[in-house]
Amino acid sequence: MKRLLVIAAAILTLVAQAQNFPGTKPISIVVPFTAGGPTDKVARDLGVAMSKTLPGGNFVVENVAGAGGTIGASKVARANPDGHTLLLFHIGMAATPALYRKLSYKPLEDFEYLGMVNDVPMTLIGKPQLPANTYRDFENYIRTNGGKLNIAHAGLGSASHICGMLWQAQLETKEAMTTIPFGGTAPAMNALVGGQVDVMCDQTTNTTAQIESGRVKAFAVTTAKPLSDHKFLRYYPSLQEMGMKGFDLTIWHGLYAPKGTPEAITTALNEALKKALKDPEFIKKQVDLGALVVTDKRVQPAEHKKFVAGEIQKIKTAVDASGKYAD
Repeated sequence: MKRLLVIAAAILTLVAQAQNFPGTKPISIVVPFTAGGPTDKVARDLGVAMSKTLPGGNFVVENVAGAGGTIGASKVARANPDGHTLLLFHIGMAATPALYRKLSYKPLEDFEYLGMVNDVPMTLIGKPQLPANTYRDFENYIRTNGGKLNIAHAGLGSASHICGMLWQAQLETKEAMTTIPFGGTAPAMNALVGGQVDVMCDQTTNTTAQIESGRVKAFAVTTAKPLSDHKFLRYYPSLQEMGMKGFDLTIWHGLYAPKGTPEAITTALNEALKKALKDPEFIKKQVDLGALVVTDKRVQPAEHKKFVAGEIQKIKTAVDASGKYAD
């Protein structure tokens, strides 16, 4: 009888937590990058959309940048598990355990997974002076001249770094291109536009305008299938279509809470997230950003976690093959 009373009391406590959550205390979404970038924009728009569902929900974004996103992620992993400190992280959630061999947290063990938010396609682009105009010509050019060329990225653990690394792992050139890291997407793109670097792979949020204006050449997209619904990028093939079997890469974003956050609260947050992903205003903002709102089973915590586990293994294979680590 006493055991039943204890269980009943625990259930009532969880129900009360869910009913009272979030109360008057604001919910902080930690973005592990500087303000103004795509992840920061997604977090701010998501906070607005989720606040429509959670009574009294006041979302604020906290930028905690550094070390490829690991400083911000580590802060959330150590935070009080009361649902008031969340993490919005992109594919770096899966890349950091491969790039940092002494990571201060475990992505699959130190967080409660709340659901995925969006997918952002990637594009493989080159400087305007490259002689190739199709992906096949471009691939042949790289195979022939790889040792003379360089590939830019926005820093270790960045979307462009991960994409370029995975692409080169499947390209199998006789001589690898020289990798040139920059301190962000803007300087890397400027170098590509100016012809100081030859190749880059980056998010559509950063590349579409440059492609449309003719400032860079586009050769392929990284999604499994061509972006047939995209008003401009539908003209470019997918890498998988061009023979890279199984190549399917998007820069996704997911939402996380510290491990130990009560189930009643994670359930409330997941429900608010799912409603936000159906919010027409939020969807439009994502489309304008070049992102696709997640509508499949990855919005469920268990499926989200399963997906990230697969991404971790895929990226680890590529990083180990390259032998290049952040630490």
